[in-house]
Amino acid sequence: MAMDISAERAQGRWMAGLRRFGGWPLALALGAPLVSGILLLGQAFLLSRLLGRAIGEGVPVSDLGGDVMAFGGLLLARILLGLAGEVGAAAGAERIKLALRRALFDRLLTEHPAWSAARPSGALGTALVDHVEALDGFFLRFLPAAVGAAVLPLAFAVAAMAVDWVVGLLFLLTAPLIPVFMALAGWGAKSAAEAQASALARLSGHFADRLRGLTTLALLGRGEAEAERAESATDELRRRTLRVLRIAFLSSAVLEFFAALGVAGVALYVGLTYLGLVGLHAHGLTLQAGLFCLLMAPDVYQPLRTMAAHYHDRAGAKAAVAELSTLFGTLPDLGAKREEPAVTGRLPEGPLGLTAGGLVVSTPDGARRILRDVDLSIAPGARVALEGPSGIGKSTLLERLAGLRAGEGTVLLGGVALSGIGEAALRERVAFLPQRPHLFVGTIRDNIRFGRTGAGDAEVEAAAARACVDAFATELPLGLDTPVGENGLGLSGGERHRVALARLYLRDPSLILLDEPTAHLDPATEAEVLRGLLEFTAGRTLLVATHSARVARMLGTSLRFRDGRLVPVPKPRIDLETAA
Repeated sequence: MAMDISAERAQGRWMAGLRRFGGWPLALALGAPLVSGILLLGQAFLLSRLLGRAIGEGVPVSDLGGDVMAFGGLLLARILLGLAGEVGAAAGAERIKLALRRALFDRLLTEHPAWSAARPSGALGTALVDHVEALDGFFLRFLPAAVGAAVLPLAFAVAAMAVDWVVGLLFLLTAPLIPVFMALAGWGAKSAAEAQASALARLSGHFADRLRGLTTLALLGRGEAEAERAESATDELRRRTLRVLRIAFLSSAVLEFFAALGVAGVALYVGLTYLGLVGLHAHGLTLQAGLFCLLMAPDVYQPLRTMAAHYHDRAGAKAAVAELSTLFGTLPDLGAKREEPAVTGRLPEGPLGLTAGGLVVSTPDGARRILRDVDLSIAPGARVALEGPSGIGKSTLLERLAGLRAGEGTVLLGGVALSGIGEAALRERVAFLPQRPHLFVGTIRDNIRFGRTGAGDAEVEAAAARACVDAFATELPLGLDTPVGENGLGLSGGERHRVALARLYLRDPSLILLDEPTAHLDPATEAEVLRGLLEFTAGRTLLVATHSARVARMLGTSLRFRDGRLVPVPKPRIDLETAA
């Protein structure tokens, strides 16, 4: 429990520390209520004097022009201040959310891919979008209201005490009741908001996972069952959201009740004084003084009521911050400069040799070792096939060599340790094509150009021809401009691989790691694709994980897993024409 309280306080300090990233707009939003409160005192004084002179003293309206003009000026100034405060709060909140999203996105990019793989993509998406957006209400509404509530009621009570000490004392005694009841309601609101934020994260992860496996669920006949589970999860989120709103509305009603009682108490005191039933003043209560107290009575409680009305924004923001802390482990320091990994070596020009020793890679939970003490050595410019049955660790080895999976042991590229190579240099010189390459929503041409965004149409078409993409694209109505869905929806598995190969051909890597590049291809197409691949990889280092004996024979040299070690298996090289 003590740890929970300590963590909650740390999260509260972190959230409050985000204020400095709101810049001058947020500072304007925090100062506007205070200046408006000072102007309100002058406005109430002028209005009470106007009515007192016009009604009590019978001063002609024509003689009150100066007070009327001053009152109108103060009213206009308060309107402009309110508008400036709203705009400033919105701009400051947007600055904070942008800075936070950048920090979280940087965290996603700097973490190892295994870190992201261990967390539901739906939960990460919810963190970047919904949980960050939940801070909007805190900085836009609650924080300015909290600043006003901390200063203005006391200032108004002091000003009222200068006019009538009984009214001022009444303000000082009744105003603190609102924060007390607000805190009591806040405990319940906080718990409900945390449950609602947790339910939202679970629903997002559930929906993203089911959407990703929609085809598999449909083939297994689980569509209706999963739809019912999604409906149940959505209904749970709806109930939790309504519970948060119910507490917020209930707390607002209670606070409005106590504020109304305070205003009624001031009105009763002033009325009884004028009727002579209360005689606490030697010279009586003037009309101007009584009107000033009555005008100020609602405004003494208004800042507290405003803060109470937005207290659920604070509870929602704290619940979102708690979810961010749980998901990311630590909350980002927005003021810290991003530290680039130390670069200790520079890759040599030309094809890169590959040396690995004592490679050990386990599953993310550490329950099973996938690779155990694997050694590997490939000369610069060599073309090597990596053979072995499914599940032996071929894909894991390629991911480790590409720096996409954590593990023990050493990996040297061109004699330089993998850990000492800068990320940009690594991705520029090393190309990795997984078993399931990802295609994005767009045209086939767009997906190929993703390999090098500055490539011209002629270069894209040449890459498509080398990867045999044009063999199926020419049969489509729009050719390379045919749109495809997320993850290549609309294309077969072999067609997706060819598009991904064409994307690779727009780059200039020195080391190429391919995982089953000819999967799902018929023998004739496989031979054509391999012809283009061998032409492209001339003068480059190539390592291909494959089940295809044809691919292994064409590359000439094979490595096979045997007793957990890689053993070279020489193969007779075959001619491409014969293979076709």
